[in-house]
Amino acid sequence: MDDELKIKMYSFTVDCKEPHELAKFYGALLKWEIMIIDEDYVCVYAPGTNQGTYPCILFQRNPEYKPPVWPEKPEAQQQMAHMDFAVNDLEKAVQYAIHCGATIADDQFSDNWRVMLDPAGHPFCLCKMKSIIESAHFALL
Repeated sequence: MDDELKIKMYSFTVDCKEPHELAKFYGALLKWEIMIIDEDYVCVYAPGTNQGTYPCILFQRNPEYKPPVWPEKPEAQQQMAHMDFAVNDLEKAVQYAIHCGATIADDQFSDNWRVMLDPAGHPFCLCKMKSIIESAHFALL
C-alpha cells in the first residue's frame, strides 16, 4: 500500500430537512459545540477542539428527506445507518435524551441499550457501556 496515502474520517453526514434544529439537538445531547457552515450545512464537534475540527457530525439539508421506519417494514423508508452512544447510566441517559427532544422507539430488543429517535426520526442507540466511558481511548470524546 502507498505509504503516502492518508485517509481520515471527515464527518458522519446526516440528511434532514432542518439541519440547524437537528444540530441543536445533538449539540445538547452530546454537549458538543455547533458550527454553522451555511443555511444547508451545520456540524457538531467535541468541545475543547478548534472550531471546525473533524471528525464531526454534519447535518445537511435534504428537502426530500423522509424519516426511516424502525424497525424496518417492507415498502417503507429503511434506515441506512445509525449512531450508537456509550453511556454509564442508561436510564439517566434516556431521560436526558428525552429532555433534549428525542423519543423512545416503540420497539426495544435489549435491556442493555435503548433505541431512541431524534427529532427528525433518525434512530440512534444509547448503550450501557461503562467500560467504554471510562477507557482512556474515549476520554477526549
